[in-house]
Amino acid sequence: MLNYFFDYLYGFFSPFRLVSFLTFRATFAALTTLLICVIFGGKVIGKLRKLKVGQNIREDGPKTHLVKAGTPTMGGILIVFSVVISMLFWGDLQNKTIWITMGAFLSFAVIGFIDDYLKIKRHNSAGLSAKAKLLLQFIAAIITVLIIYFTGDEITTALYVPFFREPVLDMMWVWIPFAVLLVVGESNAVNITDGLDGLLSGLLIIVFLTLGILAYITGRVDFAAYLGIPHIPGAGELAVFCFAIAGACVGFLWFNAHPAEVFMGDVGSLALGAVVAVISLLIKKEILIFIIGGVFILEIASVVIQVVCYKLWKKRVFLMSPMHHAFEAMGWPESRIVVRFWILGGLFALIALSTLRIQ
Repeated sequence: MLNYFFDYLYGFFSPFRLVSFLTFRATFAALTTLLICVIFGGKVIGKLRKLKVGQNIREDGPKTHLVKAGTPTMGGILIVFSVVISMLFWGDLQNKTIWITMGAFLSFAVIGFIDDYLKIKRHNSAGLSAKAKLLLQFIAAIITVLIIYFTGDEITTALYVPFFREPVLDMMWVWIPFAVLLVVGESNAVNITDGLDGLLSGLLIIVFLTLGILAYITGRVDFAAYLGIPHIPGAGELAVFCFAIAGACVGFLWFNAHPAEVFMGDVGSLALGAVVAVISLLIKKEILIFIIGGVFILEIASVVIQVVCYKLWKKRVFLMSPMHHAFEAMGWPESRIVVRFWILGGLFALIALSTLRIQ
């Protein structure tokens, strides 16, 4: 929004032209969310404590987590609020991709808020039933995907695979269920990863910085042509959104690092997971996102493997699931697991970026 205002002032004072640059707005979007989270984080935590919005710890989880019972949750509200404010200031509100992404972000945040609220009201770790939660996620995902489908162009349904310059096939209508499953699956994978102090915040910083870089080069004709990736007009604006979220996660990590003063809750994790998938759909990185978010894939895969093996053979593959709890059960300190998962997330991001030149 500010870019329109400063475009007018540019005629009177030439340095205001800086605001029209995408990189400038992306940087300041990140700084805005970072400052909002750091400045208001303490007040939000205090308010959550006063409202007794405390975390309920699952009984079958690691016993070392019992001391975290009562720690304020729903801290994801701070991330959502800061990103919305930042985008109103620094985003191009005439860009349709911003509204599509913002719509998905807020709709999944509402689902997460309802889930968190029910957990607090019932004083246990059971919020929305699994069926109700999935139903709401599928409804939100279907609406988002259909909007992308009907407002897209000829490459919307094309499937691009790393190492291949041209799309491998046109998925046509099959792209719709594929995209819906990607959004719901990624949302839940990110949600499952939120189990240790600072783990998810740190990983999301890496993921959204990577997506921001990809969005920027996808929106540039020259960079896209040089790297042999599809150019999508207007996609560069998503870099502002990605950097805004990355900044918010840095600010949130200030309070979420071990020992955590606040937890993100489903209001944050479900929304951020959905946005990861939606942005990958908009910039045609649906397959590459499996590498960028490799840690999320490993986490949800560990849960699926554990559940399937136990139901079929009454045997557990891991000492505990998700995977980060398995390492806790092996005796690894929480901080060591978090840092090593961050390193793994960084390696996945570097691998994903390296595929761009090998086309």
